[in-house]
Amino acid sequence: MNTSSITALPGVELKSPGAGLITLDPVHTALLRGLDGLLSALAARLAAPEILGPPLLSVDGLARLDFFRNFPHLGVSAGRFGPEALDGLATGGAPQDLPLAPTGHLLPSATCYGLLLSLEGQDVGEDGLRVSSVGRCFRNETHYDGLRRLWGFHMREVLYLGTKDGASEHQERGGEFVQEVAGRLGLTLTRAAADDPFYDNGGSRARLMALDPVKFEYSAPDGTAIASVNRHRNFFGERLDIRAGSLGPAYSSCVAFGVERWVHAMILAHGTAESALDRLRSAADSFS
Repeated sequence: MNTSSITALPGVELKSPGAGLITLDPVHTALLRGLDGLLSALAARLAAPEILGPPLLSVDGLARLDFFRNFPHLGVSAGRFGPEALDGLATGGAPQDLPLAPTGHLLPSATCYGLLLSLEGQDVGEDGLRVSSVGRCFRNETHYDGLRRLWGFHMREVLYLGTKDGASEHQERGGEFVQEVAGRLGLTLTRAAADDPFYDNGGSRARLMALDPVKFEYSAPDGTAIASVNRHRNFFGERLDIRAGSLGPAYSSCVAFGVERWVHAMILAHGTAESALDRLRSAADSFS
């Protein structure tokens, strides 16, 4: 883990750019970088190489994954100024008064979507495939609340595609890792089944969800969910023609960490960002 020893900006106060937006000072930034490094240990344990997903996702691709049926409220679209607006901008026109043209793309709301779409049509083999990635994610929320709920934030994920048993094992090992790291960091988390599957909430798959939960969240004492472990069954394998050799459509699962929310949980547990950073550094020295 690498965190800067400089944790202050003398005489400078960083202001919030707006609701749901935040600029992290040096100590909070050191916490975020250090926590992501610690959470990356799961990828190392599972031999999941690091990749970097695309910064934009096509609406056509997301539609094929039922994103808009399940999460119509979350999407943050990417627009651009068309040729007709350029003269106005160049002559000092107010950007907010000029139209934005749609691009057919959204900013990612979760890291795994870009990774999955990049694997469309691939055969991951019966031994399966694991990858890890961290990305900026964006969600159109009804309200924002400090580090607990942001418009843009970092999400670290470790994704598995392969067999049904492999997906279940990945989910189980991910949950064990979350609790292990939380214990070392002095965090007390509660585990509960979540109710936001990648499926139509009114369909038969939603009823199956009630019998066989596919997502569990791990929350801090104030109710902030800071990590989740998810099984997608073979939903993405079917929709994207991702195969596990002769076994047919691949099953998948992922472990996800909202890194800013881990920063929040650390400060909640240890009182100040400085104390939280001291605890992180102590835990990281003995963690592998």
